[in-house]
Amino acid sequence: MHKLKRVFVSLLVSMAMLMSLHAYAGPVDINTADAATLASAMNGVGEKKAATIIAYRDAHGPFVRIEDLANVKGIGQSTIEKNRQNLAVGSVGEQ
Repeated sequence: MHKLKRVFVSLLVSMAMLMSLHAYAGPVDINTADAATLASAMNGVGEKKAATIIAYRDAHGPFVRIEDLANVKGIGQSTIEKNRQNLAVGSVGEQ
C-alpha cells in the first residue's frame, strides 16, 4: 500500500509540473500551430475542432486577427474570449 501511495504522489507531482510548463509556454500562433498544439492550448477545443481550424486556415490563408477564428464553424466568440491570452497571430496581423 505504501508503494502505491508513492506512485500516486509521483504521478500527481509529474502532472503538476507538466501543467505548469504548459502555463508558461506562451501564446500559440494560430497560423503555424498544428492540430494537436491547438487542441492542447485552447480550452473547449478538441482534436476535431482543431483540425477544422487547420482546414479553414489551409483553405482561406493565414488568420489576420485572433477574432478571425469566429469564421471557423464551431468556434464562437466565447471560445475566442476564453482563449485569447493563449493565442497569437505571429507577424501576419494584429492581436
